Amino acid sequence: MKIGILNADAVKPEFAEEFGEYPDMFAELLLAVDPGLDLVTYEVVQGEYPAHLNGVDAYIITGSKLSVYDEVPWVLRLKEFVMELHEAKKTLIGICFGHQMVAEALGGKTSASNAGWCVGVHRITPTAHAASYGLSSGPINLRANHRDQVTQLPPGGKVLASTEACPIASMGLGEHILTFQAHPEFSEGYARALLTMRREIFGEELYRTAIDSLETKTDNLQVARHILDFISR
Repeated sequence: MKIGILNADAVKPEFAEEFGEYPDMFAELLLAVDPGLDLVTYEVVQGEYPAHLNGVDAYIITGSKLSVYDEVPWVLRLKEFVMELHEAKKTLIGICFGHQMVAEALGGKTSASNAGWCVGVHRITPTAHAASYGLSSGPINLRANHRDQVTQLPPGGKVLASTEACPIASMGLGEHILTFQAHPEFSEGYARALLTMRREIFGEELYRTAIDSLETKTDNLQVARHILDFISR
């Protein structure tokens, strides 16, 4: 199985040295489930896209420091590409910014949350629609780091899971799109580094709560299996 990673950001150099770039994080996660995967990266910030949509079996859109509503040329181009993928019913996975990008590009809405930053490990509860997308019926824990979130589904979209702070924490659309707001690819170390970097922005109370939550075991591999099962079904 061949997966194209649409990389929408660059990790800070001091973090990349220890944790890798986002495609490296996805590779570590997905190859732990299926070592036979073929992964190829497209640097969409630099305008790099596949020559043909069917060159891979599925695409994954990574997180990003930018917002999907930013009027930036590469963001606008990525929206167009998401629409192309949807029209072709190409399998597409969105993570964080990718989750928001899919919603925004296909007629939904993303905006800054009134609750502010959502960080640390969060408990994600599936909805009645989750089973039809191959997701577990029970709650899972994942690391989150976002201020924006999807506030309106695109036409045909279904909420697959929610958290207390994020009502649309996972989304499905048709038989070819699956997205998550949280980060199954984040290691504890990288999540901790991001929290510490933004400590003053968060304020001490939120920072301490988020740091303490990192002691909670996450279900990264379980979500990775769901993603690969969804792609291969």
